[in-house]
Amino acid sequence: MFIDDDDKNLVEKKISSKKVFDGVLLHVFKDEVELPNGHHAPREWIKHPGASAVIPLLPDNQIILVRQFRYPVGKITLEIPAGKLDIPGEDPIDCAKRELSEETGYSAGKIWKLTTIATTVGFTNEYIHLYAASDLTVGEIHPDSDEFINVVKIPLTAALQMVETGKIFDSKSAVAILLLAKQIFHEEKR
Repeated sequence: MFIDDDDKNLVEKKISSKKVFDGVLLHVFKDEVELPNGHHAPREWIKHPGASAVIPLLPDNQIILVRQFRYPVGKITLEIPAGKLDIPGEDPIDCAKRELSEETGYSAGKIWKLTTIATTVGFTNEYIHLYAASDLTVGEIHPDSDEFINVVKIPLTAALQMVETGKIFDSKSAVAILLLAKQIFHEEKR
């Protein structure tokens, strides 16, 4: 993390912390912090175990996405396969491989890290590790019992346009599509 010496005057110090909700996935806290000017302020935030997501790439530059209904936004979304880290200390690449298999049925001969993003820094500590996968082998889809998804193949160029027009608005998917496209199209120009 890049912090300039001039930025040290921005750091808030935790004074107290209270868990106000303890859910299956999310744990909500209300903390009191001391601001850089010495005043106090509340901070409400969500503790999340982290997640991994993977963008599967076919030899013809098509990618595999999943459609699913997302209750919080009330819409069917188009996303890359993803899921939370199931156990403390789980290697994010193992999570990405598991989600690829569960949600698409594919396994990857090659998988590489694109980046790690913080999803919503204003109210959660969730990080998602983004991967790309190629040399895919077809298998059977086996989503979790509460997941209902449709698998979709689309050209990477079409996915880029869908990010630009807002048809793909899920942040992890947009970032992964942009990074993968940059890698592929940069390599093709060489």
